[in-house]
Amino acid sequence: MTDNAPRPESLTPESLKADWLGVRHGFFTRRGGVSEGPFASLNCSLSGRDDRAAVMENRARVAAALGAGVPALVGLFQVHGTDAVAVETPWAPGAGPHADAMVTDRPGIVLGIITADCAPVLFADRAAGVIGAAHAGWRGAVGGILEATLAAMARLGADPARVVAAVGPCIAQASYEVGADLHDAVLAHDPADARFFAAGARPGHWQFDLPGYCSARLLAAGVAQAAALGFDTLADPGRFFSHRRRTLAGGGPIGHQISAVVL
Repeated sequence: MTDNAPRPESLTPESLKADWLGVRHGFFTRRGGVSEGPFASLNCSLSGRDDRAAVMENRARVAAALGAGVPALVGLFQVHGTDAVAVETPWAPGAGPHADAMVTDRPGIVLGIITADCAPVLFADRAAGVIGAAHAGWRGAVGGILEATLAAMARLGADPARVVAAVGPCIAQASYEVGADLHDAVLAHDPADARFFAAGARPGHWQFDLPGYCSARLLAAGVAQAAALGFDTLADPGRFFSHRRRTLAGGGPIGHQISAVVL
């Protein structure tokens, strides 16, 4: 990245800034990269149709923004599941395991999560020197991916009671109309979670609060603090990629933003 190249834009929750001191992280937007067309401009997904060289440059910019080189940035083949893996050494770009969360206690390894409406969640226990990153779509969140991440961190010495977690930009309740499959799955796990649904505009549909649900699951799991940034990926096309927006527009290629954390 040259000195005059645009810097990747990242966001930090105001309520967590003090608690995250000493742990470098970023919820990056789609701004500040080199990709073009529907991938403009900071597309960081290696599994789409974007030019690989452009994606690698974008990922290098993200790594540099966090004080690391691109070989240190690791990602996963995300499958909307509940597996969390421990990272001891970086793997090659695009060669990550099938899982939806990563944890590490190794300084310098950048944990990167790719999203375009699902919730990216970053974790840190600074006292233990353990961090985590999770991809939480509704299936993963209901299935327990957030709790699985905390359990994996605990195996490395973290204490959930010290963990600070932040839910990054994702689709917000006002934009997230869902059907009976999601509604029934959430209530089957806990009927009290009906509080995360509002009436939909169509019969048999609801508006689901994904970031609120993730934050509540984290707090119920005993974390010290959990907060959501409050940005709606569907409603802000200038800043975020969105699968739902792409679907409503009739399809086509799409990029993905990245969220990352490093000790």
